[in-house]
Amino acid sequence: MQTDTVVYIIISGLLALVLALFQYIFKSKKTTKIYWFLAFLRFVSIFSVLLLLINPKFDKMSFYDEKPNLIIAVDNSESISYLEQSDNTTRLIENIKQNEQLNDNFNLKFYTFGKSINSTDSLAFNDKQSNIALLFDRLSEVYNNSISPTLLITDGNQTYGYDYEFMTNRYKQAIFPVILGDTTTYTDIKIQQLNVNRYAYLKNKFPVEIIATYNGNIAVDTQLKITSGNTTVYSKPLNFSKSQSSQIVNLNLPANRVGVGSYRAEIIPLNNEKNTINNVKNFAVEVIDQKTNVAIVSDIMHPDLGALKKSIESNEQRNAEILTSVNFLKQSNDFQLVIAYQPTNNFRLLFNEIDRLKLNKIVIAGTKTNWTLLNQLQSNYSQEVTNQTENFQPSANQNYSTFIVDDLNFEAFPPLQSEFGETKFTVPFETLLFKTINGTQIEEPLLSTFEINDRREALLLGEGIWRWRAQSYLDEKSFNTFDNFIGKLVQYLSSKQRRSRLNINYESFYNGNDNVKITAQYFNKNYEFDANANINIILSNRDTDKTITYPFVLKNANYQVDLSGLEAGEYTFTVKTSDGTISKSGELKILEYNVEQQFLNANVAKLESLASKSNGKAYFIDNTDSMISDLLSDSRFATIQKSSKKVVPLIDWKYLLALIALSLAMEWFIRKYNGLI
Repeated sequence: MQTDTVVYIIISGLLALVLALFQYIFKSKKTTKIYWFLAFLRFVSIFSVLLLLINPKFDKMSFYDEKPNLIIAVDNSESISYLEQSDNTTRLIENIKQNEQLNDNFNLKFYTFGKSINSTDSLAFNDKQSNIALLFDRLSEVYNNSISPTLLITDGNQTYGYDYEFMTNRYKQAIFPVILGDTTTYTDIKIQQLNVNRYAYLKNKFPVEIIATYNGNIAVDTQLKITSGNTTVYSKPLNFSKSQSSQIVNLNLPANRVGVGSYRAEIIPLNNEKNTINNVKNFAVEVIDQKTNVAIVSDIMHPDLGALKKSIESNEQRNAEILTSVNFLKQSNDFQLVIAYQPTNNFRLLFNEIDRLKLNKIVIAGTKTNWTLLNQLQSNYSQEVTNQTENFQPSANQNYSTFIVDDLNFEAFPPLQSEFGETKFTVPFETLLFKTINGTQIEEPLLSTFEINDRREALLLGEGIWRWRAQSYLDEKSFNTFDNFIGKLVQYLSSKQRRSRLNINYESFYNGNDNVKITAQYFNKNYEFDANANINIILSNRDTDKTITYPFVLKNANYQVDLSGLEAGEYTFTVKTSDGTISKSGELKILEYNVEQQFLNANVAKLESLASKSNGKAYFIDNTDSMISDLLSDSRFATIQKSSKKVVPLIDWKYLLALIALSLAMEWFIRKYNGLI
């Protein structure tokens, strides 16, 4: 309490005392006990009111114990049951839950992980993949500012994601791996990796690369076979020894038929092999008879050009070539789509050639665009020429219905730079992205598409799209989402098909561990997106003739169905509305492959390295008693007593208000009883 406050309290006490004595002793000239008691009550009332006006503040200290967290993260992938460790894992979790000392010393937090992270202790060991790095990434967001030792119960075999061994740079907690499995070395031959392109072109050959590895001490002979159906299309003998433990086989297979071709690569197992599942890998290649060639035409150098080329060519069905306007005119017949990047004075002949060949195009405008010329070269839109630039951020149009657009979190993307001023369209158009200035969306298109005279065109009013691709990588740790967005735009503009009321987006084949998701859009007769439609997909397995029906679920501006639980095989499907008036059919294949069954042992070396780097300790599943005692005796994880200081103003003290009311009531009652009022 401050000195000034103490002085005010003393003055208040003296003032209250003087007023009370003046009224009941000095003024009445009486000194009976009743008057002295009334003077006391008046003193209490006046002094309490003055205290409330001064409102002094008091420090209130409270003490509490803070227990450290104990994070128990359990591998819920199929490899745990495949290594016959599911029962051991379940028993360990129950022992941890029932251990009274652990519960007294720690706040127990249970998580399971596989392809995703879940805050639960429910185990099924059915996740198709495991991403241990993602676990540490998520835990670091929650527990880095606390004491939270972590039990990592896993076999250490990660199927995708960053190398978790180095995640200790981000996750600042001691990690105690509980290793599920053993260190026994088994003789094993497996296909470590198989590399093949997703697409091939008719009457060409496509390359296949197979990396085969051997774990053993004696020399062995075996054979690699690649079959398609009942036909062997390739065969080669393989020889392994302790010194020659791997071989790389490169081969070329013919693409003779349009469509999806399925293949099976197999290394003939040894007599004493324990795991023969990893001797086989299925793969597929879609054979197409044409390739979309895209011309990116620009007379200036800009990083957008490289970003567009990379995004377009991420799909092997497409080829992109960066050309000047002069070079394009020499080979204009080779392309199905033109991207006119920031048209300048040399683009007059280019636009004439595009019109002559009736090619679709994307026009990208920026700070170097000659809008005076561009306004003359076409009549579909015009830009107000101000010779000033502005930064525009994108905002997605949720009602865009021309094709399915995935949510890329456009609002968080960096701004594009272009001409300041209004863009007026003279033809019907659809806005894919709106302009946003300083966080305010304006009803002007940043990216739009339109169709006129059986030709399709897109207009992007901004340069700097390379930053979008970079931001997508920072957000997703992959370029795939952005590249898919550009790919869909290119696919729409390069297609000659008429617009349909029902559009379906799917792949021709999926690997066994992929997410199998099909998206669809449905429009009414006015080609407006219908969010109230009932759409179903009817799947038929060609091998078993089993038919299953799944409903589509509305998600943002499209419908989606998740078929990830389907067994491997060939499927035909029909997507149709509930009234059956509109439908579309297709085919897809799901390849048989389970990455979680490729392992024979726990990854002991990596888990022990992880423990060492994080100042923890690794344990095998059979030695968990010492693990619990080590955690309880570790001084780093002791319960900490903390204090909390709270400043409490006197006006919040309810008892003082009660004291004022009581003293005033008693004073009035005594005066009334003794006839003083």
